[in-house]
Amino acid sequence: MTDPTNRVVIIGAGHAGGTAAAELRRSGFTGPITLIGDEPLPPYERPPLSKAWLKGETDADKLALKPHGFYSGADIDLRLSTSATAIDRASKTVTLTTGEVLPYDILILATGARARRIPLPGLDLANVLELRNAADADRLKAVLVPGARLAVVGGGYIGLEAAASARALGADVVVIEREPRVLARVACEILSNFFQDFHRDQGVIIEVNAQVAALEGADGRVSGVRLGDGRLIACDAALVGVGAVPNQELASEAGLACNNGIVVDQAARTSDPSIFAIGDCTQRPLPLYDRMMRLESVPNALEQARQAAASICGKPLPAPEVPWFWSDQYDLRLQIAGIPFDATRIVVRGDVAAGKFALFHLLEDGTVQAVEAVNASTEFMGGRRIVQRRKKLTAERISDLSVTMQELAAG
Repeated sequence: MTDPTNRVVIIGAGHAGGTAAAELRRSGFTGPITLIGDEPLPPYERPPLSKAWLKGETDADKLALKPHGFYSGADIDLRLSTSATAIDRASKTVTLTTGEVLPYDILILATGARARRIPLPGLDLANVLELRNAADADRLKAVLVPGARLAVVGGGYIGLEAAASARALGADVVVIEREPRVLARVACEILSNFFQDFHRDQGVIIEVNAQVAALEGADGRVSGVRLGDGRLIACDAALVGVGAVPNQELASEAGLACNNGIVVDQAARTSDPSIFAIGDCTQRPLPLYDRMMRLESVPNALEQARQAAASICGKPLPAPEVPWFWSDQYDLRLQIAGIPFDATRIVVRGDVAAGKFALFHLLEDGTVQAVEAVNASTEFMGGRRIVQRRKKLTAERISDLSVTMQELAAG
């Protein structure tokens, strides 16, 4: 067990930071914990921001990771609307925006990621929005009224989830994607074509191979998106969702190793043994695939929070997990287990046209690298076990629905 008098400071009160504080207490850590968050809200779930929150189907209490009073009850010093400006590794102190210099024995960086900003004329017009936190979601919700016109720049998961919510609220939506298809960087062609067609069937206009030249406006408010071919997409609001960049500046300025994220080991420890980093801000090992990667997902935040807490408390590290992700759009639930590194073949199980199917990504030798499942939770759960076990399967066996997922995942 770590010295019970050790002081832990956590910078970042999002899903990763909030979970790390709770995991430390659950694991028996009794020393002082200070949790620093730059938002006015205690740690909360972010995935619903583009879905249930936008549609008014949930509230702040339901979004909260822990009930009101948890942090004071667990003797966690929660500092909201505060951020860190510098780390002094020699003196083991953190300087806050309040001017306070806070000592630490162990520091956890859970600084997350921010929306990528592209150099576009008009980016600072009113109603040009992004979607990373609750305040962003509130601003977007305010403009999504029946008949409003929303332009979504970027056809990734966040953009498509927001488009689905906007349609549910009666807004008109145009998705503008520079690649030949939506989800081009994160999904295979079969999957992205399915979602592209589904959105179009719901009335979403999708412009692919479309370059954005500028955002144009009148009286300081956005009124349209000018494309590279000269066309103007009229809108009342524009949501720009073209990826995220890790908030690694604090770590980099402190001399920690960074490479598209704060570099950590399997225990979530940085190049400084007294400093850990977790969540979207990290470049982390993926033992299953023998490589490093930056992941943006709640499961990753939870896994790394558990890794850091176990290491700090002197407990065995949790077994490495299969990376997994999800996205809800309309009545579709997409669940992904694994990452299709080096896959050479995709096998379809189920019926794509019916919207209930799974895509198995195989290596040349039949090893299943990843499974993408749409409204097929059994395939997803079985797929996670298959990917974890590095099982080899034949295409014929995968596509044969008379062979159950239990049988495929057995052994």
